[in-house]
Amino acid sequence: MANHKSAKKRAKQNQVRRMRNKSVRTSLKTLEKKLRAAKEAGENTEELMKKTQSAIHKAAKKGIVHKKTASRKISRLFKFTNA
Repeated sequence: MANHKSAKKRAKQNQVRRMRNKSVRTSLKTLEKKLRAAKEAGENTEELMKKTQSAIHKAAKKGIVHKKTASRKISRLFKFTNA
């Protein structure tokens, strides 16, 4: 455990950020699953794709996922929905 006041604060900040990032990553996975399920069910996925793409871009902008990872995910989702 941290001994200095600043190290204790840093540990607390890291934990808060880790939980926030985990929440965002989980929601991204959920959106992807919903999109894939909608496509499999034969529903219109246009609106859901927009929402998913926006969420992935926001996560990349905040540094939660890498920029190229976000680009790859979006590309694969478009490829899946347009097939």
